[in-house]
Amino acid sequence: MRRREFIGLLGGAAAWPIAASAQQSAMRVIGFLGLGSPGPKSPRVTALLEGVAEAGYVAGQNVAIEFRWANFQASLLPRLVAELVGRQVAVIVTEGSPYAALAAKAATSTIPIVFEITGDPVKYGLVAGLNRPGANVTGMTSLAAELVTKRLNLLLELVPQVTKVGYLSGPSASPVFESQRDEMLAAGRALGRQIIVLEVRRLDFEAAFATAVEQGAGALMVGTYTLFGGDRRNRDKILELTAHHKIPAMYAGRGYVDNGGLMSYDTDLQALFHQVGAHYVGRILNGAKPADLPVQQPTKFELVINLKTANALGLTVPPILLATADEVIE
Repeated sequence: MRRREFIGLLGGAAAWPIAASAQQSAMRVIGFLGLGSPGPKSPRVTALLEGVAEAGYVAGQNVAIEFRWANFQASLLPRLVAELVGRQVAVIVTEGSPYAALAAKAATSTIPIVFEITGDPVKYGLVAGLNRPGANVTGMTSLAAELVTKRLNLLLELVPQVTKVGYLSGPSASPVFESQRDEMLAAGRALGRQIIVLEVRRLDFEAAFATAVEQGAGALMVGTYTLFGGDRRNRDKILELTAHHKIPAMYAGRGYVDNGGLMSYDTDLQALFHQVGAHYVGRILNGAKPADLPVQQPTKFELVINLKTANALGLTVPPILLATADEVIE
């Protein structure tokens, strides 16, 4: 199937009402639970369904898909996943945060659940082990510690003189706050840099940046939080403040760099969601059990550098870094 035709089918799938026709209601249904909002997620969903199609299931033909988006309100997740359970979906895909995966696990012990998260799913209690997930939950994870160290190392290749690095973090109430903070501090120790933790409370980004300036942070690492990069308003606010304060920053996602951020290093999310669809959802629809499908880590990553932003900051990007980049925006 050509990509253009597939995207056309996806557009139709996203608009299906809950009360489907008799033909559609006879189809098996994939439930999709996201902490964020649908707008910036569509390329990921397209990749997911392309992967599912490789297993013989085409949206709108022999499988349906129902979306539930929490629009960054974690408190809505239990109700949204209960709706999917009530629809007796064949599998639930969760993305964006451990919040969504944990809500799905709490809602059902029988429906297969496939997650996409950053962090260790064993720590969150989602699976018993990576090789033997057990129960009805499995999926893909980007282990944050490895990514954090790589991101910091790449940032320091661009600004090696910096000794203090700010870390823009979500609030301490987040389930990933402690682990991501500890991983960031460990990366700083390994690379001989002081890390200044900048906790964003009640979305007060200005206060966090003010602390960074006050404490002399010469560069910034932006944490992997769905509320940061997934919400366009918050993403744009972060970009506005980094530009205003002229702070070289490394972001967890190319969406920032496409909109004026300096650099990002992250999982190739479209490749990841394609694998979620092909390796997990498609196989589960064909009869595989989640307990028999080990949790996997992505193998494709991408470094994106915005050369225009680097020039605006007065930075010269080393040739070796330019050669390493998967994409350079000029």
